[in-house]
Amino acid sequence: MQVAALNPKFISSEDISEDYRNHEKEILLAQAMKENEELPEGKRKPQEIIEKMLIGRLNKEFKEICLNEQVYVKAEDGKQTVAQYLHRLARNNGANIKIKKIVRFETGEGIEKKNENFAEEVAKQAGTLK
Repeated sequence: MQVAALNPKFISSEDISEDYRNHEKEILLAQAMKENEELPEGKRKPQEIIEKMLIGRLNKEFKEICLNEQVYVKAEDGKQTVAQYLHRLARNNGANIKIKKIVRFETGEGIEKKNENFAEEVAKQAGTLK
């Protein structure tokens, strides 16, 4: 249910590749620089503050795309992460629980739509088009 609802891309933040991290960092840095340039001259933030904002935004995004860091959809307090839930479940059952792989199917995924021209088909049937 968690994977279907929130569509995580990774199981944990350790699974995120360096390429993906750098790509996201470039995007967020460009956004932060643009926002900073739009501010009036006296209100612009120094580069050190922008770097700290960037780290915060990256961490926030990684919490949204990593299964273990996501807020558990059935959490009663609305704060419990999937990792915390699994830890509590493992402790209560005396087991070692670890998610190794996730698979998510989406409705219509992989179905190729046939490209049809209805007007052309009618014309062919009427014999006006060959």
